[in-house]
Amino acid sequence: MTDGAKRLHVLVFANEKGGTGKSTTAVHAAIALSSKGARVACFDLDHRQRTMGRYLDNRRATIKRVGRDLPTPEYETHDGESMDFFSDTLERLGSNADFLVIDTPGRDDKFARIAVTNADTLVTPMNDSFVDFDLIGHVDPDTYKVTRPSFYSELIWESRKRRAKADGETIDWVVLRNRMQHIEARNMRRVSEAIDQLSKRVGFRVISGLSERVIYRELFPQGLTMLDSREFGEMGLSHVAARQELREMMAGLALPEVTMPLFA
Repeated sequence: MTDGAKRLHVLVFANEKGGTGKSTTAVHAAIALSSKGARVACFDLDHRQRTMGRYLDNRRATIKRVGRDLPTPEYETHDGESMDFFSDTLERLGSNADFLVIDTPGRDDKFARIAVTNADTLVTPMNDSFVDFDLIGHVDPDTYKVTRPSFYSELIWESRKRRAKADGETIDWVVLRNRMQHIEARNMRRVSEAIDQLSKRVGFRVISGLSERVIYRELFPQGLTMLDSREFGEMGLSHVAARQELREMMAGLALPEVTMPLFA
């Protein structure tokens, strides 16, 4: 899209651990892109929890209830079983979109693996803890130095090699650090140092994500995001800070540009 080409950009959010803010981040990214004027489609591969699908269901219900026009992507939820449904839905959603945002389950899943291999940008959200870091790498218990990449990092490495062999394209792997409250500063530094070490070994970028804020949980029943908050009530300082976090996250993802101004 930066050079005028109408090429679909596939943005996949994947993490085999739950509780990292993956679906919330994916929805906010999709709405942010829609707010810029991009044509966005979403595919929720987690047919059990269906957080992305429910979020956007709630958004459509709010639009109908209050009579306001809010940017809302086309979306679908996978059935968890059918390869034909998976392939047909990918083709249908991607046929008229600039961005296809895919939310994967917080577990190993064959459809998620296919999505990862076809990603242009792969986002792995994690919280600032060694519990979450264990997904991508292992550290020495005494020195906290990285000893080796995890199975998941090796899986992504293999996916990137397959993609390069298939069509010569690269997968931009981004580790998104969603920050938790009340984390002891020394632990945060150790996690940060371990992430930086591992990023050099396996080749991912690191950007900041969204803080742990009550507002994100409160917005879910209405299907709203921080981009809608000014239309539905006064914005406090915490809301302003959350919007700024979202701006910085979207800038860090470095996705292809669209022409309309963000958050106008």
